[in-house]
Amino acid sequence: MMSTESVLESGDQPCIRLEPLKSTHLPGKSTPTGGSCVVFTDSSPKVTANGLHDIEDRILRITGYYGYNPGYSSHRREDGSESHAETPGSETSMESQSFHRCTNTALKVLGGLLMVLCVSSSWVGTTQVVKLTFQSFSCPFFISWFSSNWNILIFPIYYSGHVVTTREKQTPIQKFRECSKLFGEDGMTLKLFVKRTAPFSILWTLTNYLYLLALKKLTATDVSALYCCHKAFVFLLSWIVLKDRFMGVRIVAAIMAITGIVMMAYADGFHGDSFVGVALAVGSASTSALYKVLFKMFLGSANLGEVAHFLSTMGFFNLIFISCVPLILYFTRVEHWGSLSSLPWGYMCGLAGLWLVFNILVHVGVVLTYPILISIGTLLSVPGNAAVDLLKHEVIFSVVRLAATCIICLGFLLMLLPEEWDSVTLRFLATIADKKSEEHGEELTDSSTHTRSRSRANGTVSIPLA
Repeated sequence: MMSTESVLESGDQPCIRLEPLKSTHLPGKSTPTGGSCVVFTDSSPKVTANGLHDIEDRILRITGYYGYNPGYSSHRREDGSESHAETPGSETSMESQSFHRCTNTALKVLGGLLMVLCVSSSWVGTTQVVKLTFQSFSCPFFISWFSSNWNILIFPIYYSGHVVTTREKQTPIQKFRECSKLFGEDGMTLKLFVKRTAPFSILWTLTNYLYLLALKKLTATDVSALYCCHKAFVFLLSWIVLKDRFMGVRIVAAIMAITGIVMMAYADGFHGDSFVGVALAVGSASTSALYKVLFKMFLGSANLGEVAHFLSTMGFFNLIFISCVPLILYFTRVEHWGSLSSLPWGYMCGLAGLWLVFNILVHVGVVLTYPILISIGTLLSVPGNAAVDLLKHEVIFSVVRLAATCIICLGFLLMLLPEEWDSVTLRFLATIADKKSEEHGEELTDSSTHTRSRSRANGTVSIPLA
């Protein structure tokens, strides 16, 4: 490095070189080589080609700009934007992924709404066809047994859909063996078939049989409303047996369901067919809740194919082992019918078909869409049956029955609240409060800015206090 004296003697113009501070030497001190040198150090960021960086930093430092950080000028912001713009492919991929997720969610919601209508209409149709069948054929257990046999068709229907929607080609026997792993690694044996299927098949038959008996005593609206109490019973059994999380709101919903049951029984007094019908409907809801809790305990991780396999297996068990019960009821004259040609096969086949569609929609809908929508579809069967009873059968509902039905439905809706509903609600309220406070702060800032501009226009200067 040349010294200042040599520069002057050479006749050239003196130049000053800016170097970053690399040592602790003070300006004007001797260098290690013995000569003296004046070194101007600059710890500020480097000057750009047009000098804009240094000038803007000085202006921001002098004026005390709010939120100013040294070296954070528009040049660096532009560099950041340029570096961010250097990867347009990543932004495009992120936008396409978000669009794909939104599309899938929208399709799932639309499919769920369609599923709600189908579940509700199929359950209303099943209940009303049962009432029509009882006008000419009053044998509820035979109807229940005949309808349950149609569950055998569920696995063939699933296999047909599987072949159409996937490229994987498997024979029905191969697919049946694959889905039979639900019973164990060794597949389905006779012992496992009876051990696993018998409890569920008995509960299934009891649920349907008690539901049909209740329809002989009560209107379709009352029975469908009382059947909705199974949601409260599922919660209580899951809390006791499965040790599920305790939720105060669901305890309130269970109390509301019990209150609705008592009011429904009290509507015509605690005697007669009304009380018996309420007891039968509550029994049907209880066995349905026990079936669902046991299904969740033993088969909770089953996929759609395994569920279809299991339901078809229950249909086979019903056909083989429970066929003796209708024969016993026939010969004991409890349920006696004439010749087979005199049976209302049209109503019975329509009833069995609607019941089959309802079961398929419930089990398939839980996999394809949100489970809460399937529950809402079951709940909507109450106003659907009420509309049919009112318009077609001209049923007059008492105030007590309407109040009981509303209480049961409200408790059913409370049961649908998610487990984290309280924290989600608090976060939502906190977000609303933060938005309001931000809007209020923006209004105060705008008003102060307007006042300052008016004072400047009048020739006065407002000096902020420290």
